[in-house]
Amino acid sequence: MDYKELIKLALSAKEKSYSPYSNFQVGAALLTKEGKVYTGTNIENAAYTPTNCAERTAFFKAVSEGEREFNAIAVCGSLKGSEEPDYCYPCGVCRQVMIEFCDKNDFEIIVIKDLENYKVYKLKELLPFGFSPLDLQ
Repeated sequence: MDYKELIKLALSAKEKSYSPYSNFQVGAALLTKEGKVYTGTNIENAAYTPTNCAERTAFFKAVSEGEREFNAIAVCGSLKGSEEPDYCYPCGVCRQVMIEFCDKNDFEIIVIKDLENYKVYKLKELLPFGFSPLDLQ
């Protein structure tokens, strides 16, 4: 799967956001090593702390289905109705979830402004000193 297809899936997932408090909609599309895609959106809660990010929603869906190897994730976000979206980066908690399941040297994070404007990073660039399962060996 190419990045454009993954980006389209993330943009589509964003439209399913449940964000009545912040009105900030986020979508993610997670690509497994075998080419399967799991999408996710942010899900807010009136108590705030139970809120779940789009990236973690995608990872938790995939992991709950037995997936453990991933290549990339595409992430987009903007205020509902925004005419000028900007790049949306994963929060620290989401980056920590990523390093739990992904090789920081190979896993790619695609941050999206729109279908034509996106940036690609390796996980190690966005979480250079992350704590991973390797640190417990």
